[in-house]
Amino acid sequence: MTTWPIDLPGLGWGADYNPEQWPEHVWTEDVELMRRAGVTMVSLGIFSWGRIEVSKGEYRFEWLDRVMDLLHAGGIRVDLATATAAPPPWLTAEHPEMLPVRADGVRLSHGSRQAYCPSSPIYRDRATALAAEMASHYRDHPALAAWHVGNEYACHVKRCYCDACAASFREWLAGRYTLDQLNDAWSTAFWSQGYTDFAQVLPPRVTPTFSNPAHVLDYDRFSDDAILELYKAERDVLRMITPDVPVTTNFMANWTFGDLDYWKWAREVDFVSNDHYTQAESPDRHVELAMSADLVRGLAGGKPWLLMENSTSAVNWQHRNIAKLPGEMRRHSFQNIARGADGTLFFQWRQSRGGSERYHSAMVPHAGTETKVYREVCEVGAEYAKLRDVVGSTVDASVAVLYDFQSNWALRQDAHPTADFDYYRHVLGYYKALWQAGVTVDFVAPGTNLSGYSLVVVPAFYAVSDAHAHVIADYVAGGGHVVVTYLSGVADEHTRVRLGGYPGAFRDVLGVWSEEFFPLRKDETVSLSDGSTASMWTEHLHTRGADVVASYADGPLPGVAAITRNSFGNGVAWYVACDLDEAGLGRTVENALSGAGVAVSPTGIELVRRKGDVSWLFAVNHSGTDAQIEASGVDVLSGTQVSGRLTVRAGDVVVLREEV
Repeated sequence: MTTWPIDLPGLGWGADYNPEQWPEHVWTEDVELMRRAGVTMVSLGIFSWGRIEVSKGEYRFEWLDRVMDLLHAGGIRVDLATATAAPPPWLTAEHPEMLPVRADGVRLSHGSRQAYCPSSPIYRDRATALAAEMASHYRDHPALAAWHVGNEYACHVKRCYCDACAASFREWLAGRYTLDQLNDAWSTAFWSQGYTDFAQVLPPRVTPTFSNPAHVLDYDRFSDDAILELYKAERDVLRMITPDVPVTTNFMANWTFGDLDYWKWAREVDFVSNDHYTQAESPDRHVELAMSADLVRGLAGGKPWLLMENSTSAVNWQHRNIAKLPGEMRRHSFQNIARGADGTLFFQWRQSRGGSERYHSAMVPHAGTETKVYREVCEVGAEYAKLRDVVGSTVDASVAVLYDFQSNWALRQDAHPTADFDYYRHVLGYYKALWQAGVTVDFVAPGTNLSGYSLVVVPAFYAVSDAHAHVIADYVAGGGHVVVTYLSGVADEHTRVRLGGYPGAFRDVLGVWSEEFFPLRKDETVSLSDGSTASMWTEHLHTRGADVVASYADGPLPGVAAITRNSFGNGVAWYVACDLDEAGLGRTVENALSGAGVAVSPTGIELVRRKGDVSWLFAVNHSGTDAQIEASGVDVLSGTQVSGRLTVRAGDVVVLREEV
C-alpha cells in the first residue's frame, strides 16, 4: 500500500475541481489553464453524488469519464472523491429518517450539505454502495492517484441526537461499562441520575438545566467513533477493490473546528490531509496557520502531509470576508511547505457563479485570468516546480506541545469557573511565544513518549488519565523540562475532579497545590511582580517545594504565587497559574527554553528547516521591512548563490538549499 498519491510529480499543486457546475465546453479551457498554472493534482467529484447516482442504483459516469480523460491527457493527477459528502434530494426525500436531529429534537432538512445522521443505516448503505461503484468503475483509470472519502466530516453536523444515535450510544456504552461502572464514571448520584438499565440512557438532549458533564463527554467520544466508522466503512470498500490506491479524508485541524479526535483519525488514513483557512481579520493569521501546519505534521507522525484546501483570497463564511493582500497567498503556500506539507491545494479551481460559496475565492476568479489571484497562482506553480527535491524531506524539532482534543471537549462545556476560556486560543498563545522565539515545535498526543524533546509545553491538559499523567512525570524525573498551564490535571478522564487541590494529577511534579480558582471579571487585569499582567484567570496557589518566579502584585491575591519553577527528579517543571499577557508569556517561555538548553533566535521572520539528503531553509518574511539572516547556499527560487548573509525582502519568500 502506498502512502502518498500515486505518480504525483513533485509537490502537489491544484484545487478542488467541480466541472459539474460548468458547461462541458469550459472543461477543455480549464485543463489548459491548469497546465499554465502548473497544476499537478485536483480533488474531483466531492459533491457529485446527485450527478453520478441519479436514482437508487442508477449510475451515470459518462460525464465524469470525460473529465477524468481530459485531466489525464493534461498530465494532472486526480484525488477522486467517493462523492458521499452531500446526499441528493431523491435519497433524503425517500428516507427522511436519515436526516440528523439536533439536541432540541428538531430534525434538520435537506438544502445544504452533510444532511445525514452518522448512525443511519440508510446513509451508510447507500454511501458504501456508491463508493464501491466508484472504485469498480475507475480502478484502472490512469489518472487515479488517491481516494478522497467524504469531506470535512462533522463540519456542520457535529453531533446527532436521534433515536438511531440513542440506540447506537447505548451499545457503545455497554461495550465499555457495566451499569455500576457507568454510574460511578458519570457520578450519577448527583441529581438522582442513577441508571438501572442501559435502556434508560439517552443522548444528552436539551434538559431543564446543565447536562451531566461525563455524559456529554462520553457522547462526544461516541459521536467521534460513529463518524469515524462511516469513513472506515467506505475506506474498507475502496481497499478491497483498489488495494494499491491510497485513501484519505480532509481534516480540519485549525481554529474553526475541534469536534473530532484527529489523533485517532490519523491512524486510519494512508496519508494525512487537512483544510485550513486563515481568520482574515486576525493580525496573527500567519502564526495560527503555522500552528495548524505543525499540528497536522504531528498528526502525520512527522511524515509529509497534504493541504487539501485553503483559499487563494477571501472566503465566503466569515463575518467580514477580507481579500488577501498581494503576495499573501504565496507566503501562506510556502509556510505549509516549510512545515512539512508536500502539496497545497485550494477550494476551488473556478469560482462558482451560484450557490452559497459563490463569493469564495478560487484559482480562477470571477474576473478571469487577468487578475492578481491567477497571476500569483501561476507564479507559485512555477516555483513549486523548482522544489521537486524537497519532496519527502522532514522537519525536526526539539520542543513539543501536547495537544488534547478531548480536554477541549470537556473544557467547552457549561458550568466551569469561567466562560471566557478557549482551548485553541490558549494553545495558540503559547505557540506564538515559541514562534516568536524562532523555535520549531512538534505537536504530540497524550501518552506520547517525550524522551526525544528538550522541552514540552502542556497547555490546559484538563481531563487526564493516571497513565497519561505518569508519562509526563516520568519524562520530568528523567531529566525533561515542562511548562504546565492552568486548567491542567484538574479532572480525570471522566471529568471527575481530582481531590486534594488543583492541579490534581500534576501537584507532585509541579511542587504546588491550589485551594481555589479566582477567575477575573470581564476586562479585569492584575499585575505580577515581574512586570507582567494577567487577565481572565488566577488561582490561590501554594508552593510545596517549588520556587516562586512571579507573584501577584495586586488584585484578589496579592503576594500569592502566579508562576513557579520546580526541580523534580532530574528535570524541571514550570507552572503558569494565570492567563499571562503576550509579553509576560514570551518571557516565561524564553526562560523555560533557556533552562532546557534550547537556543532562542528571534529574527523577525519565519525560519523553518526541512531535511532529507540536504537541508532546506525556508525563510518567510511577513513584515513590511527587509530582514537579514546568516545563511549560505543556493536560493532555489532565484538561482542566486548566497554566502554568509541572506536578505529576505519585505513580504518575500526564500528557499535556500543550504551548504553544509
